[in-house]
Amino acid sequence: MNHSWLKTNTFHHSEFKDIKKLLEAKNRKQLKISLCLPTLNEEKTIAKEIVIMKSELMTRYPLLDEIVVVDSGSTDNTLDIAQSYGADVYEARNILPHLESFIGKGENLWKALHIACGDIIIYLDADIKNIHHRFAYALLGPLLMYDHIKYTKAFYDRPIATDQTKIRATGGGRVTELIIRPLFSLFFPELTQILQPLSGEYAGYRSLLESISFPIGYGIETSMILDIYEKWGLDVIAQVDLDRRVHRNQDTKALGRMAFVILKTFINRIEGLGKIKLNIDLFHEMIQYKLTSGEYEADIYEITGDERPPMISIPEYCKKLNRKP
Repeated sequence: MNHSWLKTNTFHHSEFKDIKKLLEAKNRKQLKISLCLPTLNEEKTIAKEIVIMKSELMTRYPLLDEIVVVDSGSTDNTLDIAQSYGADVYEARNILPHLESFIGKGENLWKALHIACGDIIIYLDADIKNIHHRFAYALLGPLLMYDHIKYTKAFYDRPIATDQTKIRATGGGRVTELIIRPLFSLFFPELTQILQPLSGEYAGYRSLLESISFPIGYGIETSMILDIYEKWGLDVIAQVDLDRRVHRNQDTKALGRMAFVILKTFINRIEGLGKIKLNIDLFHEMIQYKLTSGEYEADIYEITGDERPPMISIPEYCKKLNRKP
């Protein structure tokens, strides 16, 4: 395997700290840039993310043209807080409402394409506790400064927060190392150079994002990499070191459900690419167990594997943005 991509397409956020240069490149290329935050009950972190991004990358430097929040149906104060701090807030179910409604991160990201104005879309998770505006401008750096790069992924150290005061510097990225890296090693060894394929922070040109399908749930990061790689090759992808990310960690059982969805997405993709042929239909239930009143009982998590088609195939989208399917 050729490791040259790792050297040529890997950057550190400090390489793009001169935001004036990024702004000059944006203006020279006459681009609009949208930041999208997919949310579900993020009242503890959403305000800080919006305040920092708006003050540093809209007021101080007009690098972002909008901050869009797309929500999955929060039951806390996420929507009110986001709106009060100046973000454009949407509920996913109200975007393209004539379509069947789904709930999931991938659904939010897909629908953001319909309501965002940007030629470049930045997607950031809304639960980042150590948010800094480098999470946005560093992802933009390669897209603005290198014409051949069309999609960027973040990577970072992921310490695990054990309580409010203690942070363990190792750990994190468990699903990547236990599921995705072994699968990439088996089927796409060149993709192992992407250090954190499941990171929730990435950015890309609309022309790419509108041309690929979006699984509605946890499989979105995996499918996005595989589809972009298949259509345009590895050279259009770059990765940026953001140093460190602190976020809400999930327990092992929740990670198991995430791994189930990602595995199913991956298998569906490689079958579609003709790399394997299944002789059975995959089941849709992740079966775990819990102890209730001294008895073990099945705790079943079911997924349907629904995917949204490429946004460019949606007539309302093409009409709104004057795009040709």
